[in-house]
Amino acid sequence: MKLYRALAIMAAVVFGAAHPASAQTMLIEDFTMQPETRWRFFADSVMGGVSTGQLDFATEDGRRHAVMTGRVSTENNGGFIQIRMELDAPPPKDAVGLRLVVRGNDTRYFVHLRTLGTLLPWQYYQAGFDVTREWAEVRLPFASFAASGRMLRATPNPQSLESVGIVAFGRDHEAKIEVREVGFY
Repeated sequence: MKLYRALAIMAAVVFGAAHPASAQTMLIEDFTMQPETRWRFFADSVMGGVSTGQLDFATEDGRRHAVMTGRVSTENNGGFIQIRMELDAPPPKDAVGLRLVVRGNDTRYFVHLRTLGTLLPWQYYQAGFDVTREWAEVRLPFASFAASGRMLRATPNPQSLESVGIVAFGRDHEAKIEVREVGFY
């Protein structure tokens, strides 16, 4: 599977191709081929928090997608649930941002990017986005991601990206976000 994805990424970089619907995007995940082997669920319980949740995969209109649900609690210094995918390769050199196709429960979610420079578990680059109950494309420029602390450079170096996380974060709430595509543009 990793070889298949690496070849697809290499082809997109070499030929300037990407998602068939647009020559300006590169699809890295469409949840069709065993996404459960690439995506992992995390909660603040790894640090003593009490947030709970889960990752499921659903099919609608013949298309598979990820569904993260749960309860985010800021009790006990907590406050997040997350699904994360490790990247096999960095984005193409001309990529300027991350592209998602998402829907959810009319609230704000975040993307956390980890790079070669985010060595500590609490380090990441974050950008927020809002979801509605309808599928919609979200584009997040790499320049809009902010470092989680002063020990990191101000914005991420796209060529050092190691993982992408979809996160419910920072406040007490019920979370439900569905992700149909992840890519670069």
